[in-house]
Amino acid sequence: MEKQELETLRYPIGKFNMPENISELQIEEWIDALEEFPERLKNLVLSLDQEQLETPYRPGGWRVRQLIHHISDSHHNSYIRFKWALTEDNPLIKVYDEKKWAELHDSITAPIENSLFHLEAIHRKLVFLLRGLGSNELKRTFIYPEGGVETSLEENIGRYVWHGNHHYAHITNLLRRKGW
Repeated sequence: MEKQELETLRYPIGKFNMPENISELQIEEWIDALEEFPERLKNLVLSLDQEQLETPYRPGGWRVRQLIHHISDSHHNSYIRFKWALTEDNPLIKVYDEKKWAELHDSITAPIENSLFHLEAIHRKLVFLLRGLGSNELKRTFIYPEGGVETSLEENIGRYVWHGNHHYAHITNLLRRKGW
């Protein structure tokens, strides 16, 4: 497989690009997207059989089951980051080794329903939290230890909309390629 083709499989919707200016309307649209995402994902994957769930979305990539569990784990961590930024002054967040998490027993063998239910719950909590925040609160930040990158909460909303759509596209592209 060519390097460019592999890169397209890896980033089917491209890498995350933050708009220069984030409007209130943009934030509302992103929050709506976060609210709808768990149901969209559930509708996409719930009918997949065990063989389909064990299929990597690309050569060298995670299996569909791992992707679903990863999305839930990642969005759970993001929710915690929102809480830290709202309750601490520009906190240095804890990162996690997502590749190692994806190799844990639960990510490899657990029913996808576990993560689909968790994702629905965490998104309900996140959307409720976000809808109650004012513009000043959305400007609050946290810092990634790797490179010391400061991220605002409004940027993090967009990042996690992209993250969900990114992995959703991995699965839809696999389904399309396999004719499922």
